[in-house]
Amino acid sequence: MASVLHHYLVNHQTIQTFHWDSPTTFASSKPFIASAVLSYLTLTLLFHHHLLPLPRPSSSLLRLASAAHNLLLLLLSLTMAVGCSLSALSQMPNPSWLLCFPPSTTPSSAGPVFFWVYVFYLSKLLEFVDTLFILLGRRKLTFLHVYHHASVVVMCYVWMSTRQSMVAVALVTNACVHTLMYGYYFMCSLGRRPWWKRAVTDVQILQFLFSFAVSGPFLWYHFTREGGCSGFNGWVFNAFFNASLLALFLDFHSSNYASKKKKG
Repeated sequence: MASVLHHYLVNHQTIQTFHWDSPTTFASSKPFIASAVLSYLTLTLLFHHHLLPLPRPSSSLLRLASAAHNLLLLLLSLTMAVGCSLSALSQMPNPSWLLCFPPSTTPSSAGPVFFWVYVFYLSKLLEFVDTLFILLGRRKLTFLHVYHHASVVVMCYVWMSTRQSMVAVALVTNACVHTLMYGYYFMCSLGRRPWWKRAVTDVQILQFLFSFAVSGPFLWYHFTREGGCSGFNGWVFNAFFNASLLALFLDFHSSNYASKKKKG
């Protein structure tokens, strides 16, 4: 089983020969990412404020489509977590490589780890559909949801374009969180509401705290090693983005769980 996984998730020719080449690689150009995010925000605004009509599918059809979408992202998140983990273990010359890519090793994002980062990036475009299901279901659309979905795509683009260090750690962590999250959403779409709703928010907060914790060793490597670590500018963007998300998730947690605890 392990050898089969390693073959299809690490050693496959497509994975081994992957190379990010902007703008040749699909979705790798700046105009693409700008138009994708702008289109997402524009359509979300127009649909949310009823400036464009939305279809009204039956509840059963909407539930079925939502279940399929959530199951797809659950399985994709799990595959990315396993694939990137195996790829990182096979590529890393030493444990510190997970936190600091030497800038001179490879001139661009290439190889198995960055293949999975690329898949992760594309999956964030697929996650735009999350917003469509919220709108179709006439559920509350929050600023946190829209901000997260629009910005995380840019973050992944920055990962690829700057060959950012720590991407394997960040990807595996986030993919594991999303496996749990889409597992919860999948159960809800089947009409079953699991008891671990709060755990989904808790682990999202923990992943941001973890990202700051591992940034300490990354910064130490960057400023003490000759040439530093690859993708430092990308890390700066990522740090500010994670800080903003942490603040928003803490506010969400406080509003949805702390207030209920006081009422109880």
